[in-house]
Amino acid sequence: MTRKFFPGFVSALLGLAGLDTANLHAAPGLTMGWTNNMLTVTGPDVPGGKIDTWYLEAFCRTGSTKRDWRQTTIPQKSELVSADLNGKQLRLRTKVEPNVEVLHDIRAGLDDVTFDLTLKNNGDQFLDVDWFQPCMRVDRFTGLKQSNYIARCFIFTDRSLTTLDKTQRTEEAVYRGGQVYVPAGINLEDVNPRPISPEKPVNGLIGCFSADGKYLLATAWDHTQELFQGVIVCIHNDPRVGGLKPGETKKLRGKLYFLKSDPAELLKRYQRDFPTRAPGPNRVIAAP
Repeated sequence: MTRKFFPGFVSALLGLAGLDTANLHAAPGLTMGWTNNMLTVTGPDVPGGKIDTWYLEAFCRTGSTKRDWRQTTIPQKSELVSADLNGKQLRLRTKVEPNVEVLHDIRAGLDDVTFDLTLKNNGDQFLDVDWFQPCMRVDRFTGLKQSNYIARCFIFTDRSLTTLDKTQRTEEAVYRGGQVYVPAGINLEDVNPRPISPEKPVNGLIGCFSADGKYLLATAWDHTQELFQGVIVCIHNDPRVGGLKPGETKKLRGKLYFLKSDPAELLKRYQRDFPTRAPGPNRVIAAP
């Protein structure tokens, strides 16, 4: 006997599975998924096929710059709350010990991904949750390796768009390798225990150019603790929380941009999305 399943019944079953059934058709632009703490963004034009971000690598206490990393990170665990069938929206929940809850609403657009986070301290004591780390892998996108990928990565300095191989770099730190770029106003005692560049970013953007030079990938947050070139062909824009008082709630917003290789357009989008951030220089250079 052949069983017939009516659309309403199928939708009900999918709803019980935590999936949004409002639109079952493929949507244009970027799509995404999340599993095993890895956020994967895909799209028909994305160089390398996908963009993986370790979401989230770590939550961090103050005093991180000059001590063992294991004393800085705070135990945390994320779980998937819901995902729509088109790969356009994810909701996650992160528990950060002992009493912080982070709700993530992540939405994929035509050429960007928007992160809206709500962080709440459910306890009765101040919690030293100072900043956290999404780790974006860029090996596929740049087509390069650890030894040379910084030539296609960039930040904005007072000299305009600057590839990381052209920034002032240091080597001494608790851990060798990588480079930390610290915005004005952030305590240098509270960042990654990797070498700190004397170069100051003038806005909250860090990004890279694709292997063929046709596209750029960048990330920004409305509050940034550090920009970081890591040691696994990754770049970070690490958001600042600044601690949470008892019962306090804070909100953060972030963006991932996937655009044609037009730094001027990237700046325009950034200034539109984060109007309270320093605009940075209007002069930009072309992709290398």
